[in-house]
Amino acid sequence: MKEENVRPWGEYHVLFSGDVMKVKRIIVKPKKRLSLQSHEHRKETWIITQGRARYQKGDQLFFASRGEVIVIAKGEKHRIENIGEDEDLMFVEVQTGDYFGEDDIIRYEDDFGRVEGETK
Repeated sequence: MKEENVRPWGEYHVLFSGDVMKVKRIIVKPKKRLSLQSHEHRKETWIITQGRARYQKGDQLFFASRGEVIVIAKGEKHRIENIGEDEDLMFVEVQTGDYFGEDDIIRYEDDFGRVEGETK
């Protein structure tokens, strides 16, 4: 199953979707970031494959680059940002839990005016 979705910050491609896990390749354009969000039904593990990132877990900020692994607990507020000037940030996201729908997003802040549960 290949699913592709364009977002204001970049795009994602579903590489695998099953009952206990979903795997995505996520591309974030330079100087863009995802919304500050959390999920009730899934944990996420990010593996950075290209670029440089600043990410938030809870109230703390961190930096990551290629080869680093980031684990986001179920219910934990998080966001990731491409801090590169001209290179896409790319990472693999492995979701584990009991539900993987795009409507399992609680948004706290968003650069693009999207509201909770809105997927585009």
